[in-house]
Amino acid sequence: MNAPRVAVIGAGVVGALIARELCRYEAEVLLLERYPDVGWGVTKANSAIVHAGFHDAPDSVRAQFCGHGNALFEGLCEELGVPLLRVGSWVIALHKADLDVLEHLKNQGEANGIRGLEIASPEELRTHEPALNPKVLAGLWAPTAGITEPWALAIAAAENAVANGGMLLTEHEVTDVEVRSGSIRALSVAGRRESVDIVVNAAGLYTDRVAAMAGVNGSPLIPRRGEYILLDKAVGGLVRSILFPAPNPASKGILVLPTVDGGILLGPTAEDLPPEAREATDTTTDGLRATVDGARRLVPSLDLSKTVKTFAGLRPESPSEDFLLGPTPVKGFYQAAAMRSPGLTAAPAVARWLVREVIAPEHGLTSRSRFNPYRPAPRRPFELSDQAWAALIREDPTYGHVACHCNQVTEGEVVEAIRRGARTLDGVKFRTRAGFGRCQGGSCADTILHILSRELGVNPQDIAQGPPGSTILSGKVRP
Repeated sequence: MNAPRVAVIGAGVVGALIARELCRYEAEVLLLERYPDVGWGVTKANSAIVHAGFHDAPDSVRAQFCGHGNALFEGLCEELGVPLLRVGSWVIALHKADLDVLEHLKNQGEANGIRGLEIASPEELRTHEPALNPKVLAGLWAPTAGITEPWALAIAAAENAVANGGMLLTEHEVTDVEVRSGSIRALSVAGRRESVDIVVNAAGLYTDRVAAMAGVNGSPLIPRRGEYILLDKAVGGLVRSILFPAPNPASKGILVLPTVDGGILLGPTAEDLPPEAREATDTTTDGLRATVDGARRLVPSLDLSKTVKTFAGLRPESPSEDFLLGPTPVKGFYQAAAMRSPGLTAAPAVARWLVREVIAPEHGLTSRSRFNPYRPAPRRPFELSDQAWAALIREDPTYGHVACHCNQVTEGEVVEAIRRGARTLDGVKFRTRAGFGRCQGGSCADTILHILSRELGVNPQDIAQGPPGSTILSGKVRP
């Protein structure tokens, strides 16, 4: 009997982790992504928080998976070579009414099984976060909260899936789903028909449209835009933990938090857009002003002259305001939809539950005799000792050539990123951080472009910044 053919639609962090989990079983696993690279949808533009698990009500699907996902992150990031910093989080009370909110969140978190939650006095709070607004009345501390790099996790999970027999197919957009006699039969993808036995719909902002192709109808997802401001590493020590305001019914509010590479992130806003605005990642004057105002309520001394970039991301909200997970009326068609916050945190638990407890038993999948959960992390010379770096340069001199000075990325790292799958400047950026720094690629883009051209054997004019149509060069100025 042939192994079942399973297609995971969407190579964001959720889809990539599901594909990796499926590779533990005797199955032909296809991970399909419409973009040229992994993690370029919802995954690449969010707050990068591993939530503790107190924001969602105990009877919600989100709460069921958030705390469990948080607990899995340590081992997962160790296996995949992805950064995770347990910096903890504070919810800040600035008004008397906020004190009741903190008590509610603490009780809710404890009902969700979250340990270590404490409400601290203003004096204790300021010893941890001296830059906080002096009007702070109290803070809810959650020690298990952390920060990571969502795109790095998606890339690592996809690499590990491929290393274990899975197949990653980028620029493969699904345009139709074939259902016969109530069961999945095939997908139309990249102009051809792919026979499949099982489909997992993890298409981010487009899960509702993919579901509709399969005849699984529901309310359209709501694209919720969040605008952000990233500050330079020069001010990175200003905050040590994730700072939340007391939440409102619409969102968790404007945050101030450190990033894993030493910067400070402000945001996001929460603006619900019409269903057709699923690519509306432009920033707005009002949104950025709201981001600044909200962030400065928490940390008044923020220096906006140190802004590195502004950007916006979209997260998929369901009308039910919860994840949409599991089987559907179509046999063999499964959902991992509406994975907005805490979707990143919940992703490892969702992948494990959906594959091990739902798909594998329902389809009689058998475990593979060999599965290697480890993915070698990319080498980072500037994180090595001088002696180790010198030894690496003797092995490969390109690790002694700095390509990106802002984030101290060497030519060797760029070449390794290309050999791991990068085909664009953004592909290199998300694998190495080259172009993420103060100059935003202004100094290193030309160097990286030429390394890409050399390693891929293509004309520099054919290399894109990111998605199709984002080419950088239009021709030669002189012969």
